[in-house]
Amino acid sequence: MTRNVEAPAPQLTARRIALVAWHVFKESVRDRVLYGIAGFAVILVAASILIGQITAGQDLKIIKDLGLVAIELAGVLMAVFIGVGLVSKEIDRRSIYSLLAKPLPRWELVVGKYFGLVLTLAVNVAGMTLAFYAVLAWFSWSAPLEMRVSWDAPAADPKLLVAVALIVAELALLTAIALFFSTFTSSALISVAFTLGIFVAGLSSPELRHFGDAAARSALTWVVTATGWIVPAFSLYDYKNDVVHGIAWPWPRVGYALAYAVAYVGALLAGAVALFSRREFR
Repeated sequence: MTRNVEAPAPQLTARRIALVAWHVFKESVRDRVLYGIAGFAVILVAASILIGQITAGQDLKIIKDLGLVAIELAGVLMAVFIGVGLVSKEIDRRSIYSLLAKPLPRWELVVGKYFGLVLTLAVNVAGMTLAFYAVLAWFSWSAPLEMRVSWDAPAADPKLLVAVALIVAELALLTAIALFFSTFTSSALISVAFTLGIFVAGLSSPELRHFGDAAARSALTWVVTATGWIVPAFSLYDYKNDVVHGIAWPWPRVGYALAYAVAYVGALLAGAVALFSRREFR
């Protein structure tokens, strides 16, 4: 007689995913690589004050620009070099077998690992953002009144938080790409190369989409144009230059960028789960 196996309750599924995510977070925050990258970003944010003094009258803009670039660069390095090892590290250490032996569906393992790394990235970005605002607050406090009046936006501009939120969305999307590649190849080098390649292509997606406008129609033109539409449009999250000059993006534009990230992450996680579920480990 066949027994009907009941599907796990949503609460139980959410709890297992949360446990996996928490385990990944605890393991990641102990990684010295993360502290090195975050420390480098914090130092760069502080050093931007000295760099900004080279250009008279543009100090604040340079500090903001370098600070946001440092946060984004540190986050990208974390997402790529930690994200590609989420699955491959378990395979190399042979711990994947003990995980698969537990009553834990593979899709919950993949999703839990993803959210664990996103949590790690968010915490690190939050710490760097606090350091960034501390530098800006000190600069504003030490600047003379006539300089503060000439600024396009206040030093500790709240709109900078919108730029940081878009960076987090960008990193969440990049993490999903890194995880996707790590589910079907055990080579970290290949995963890093593909992830960085897609990231660079995504930054130039608008140019790739219109490549055919400036070149003769050929097979290469169609390939480049199609690539521009397929790769994630990371250019959607480049708010740094506008916010530095005090230009606010309309909320629908910000909302579209966030919704785009959610949709793309969902598709990538679905693909990662499908690949990992069919993978054989020997």
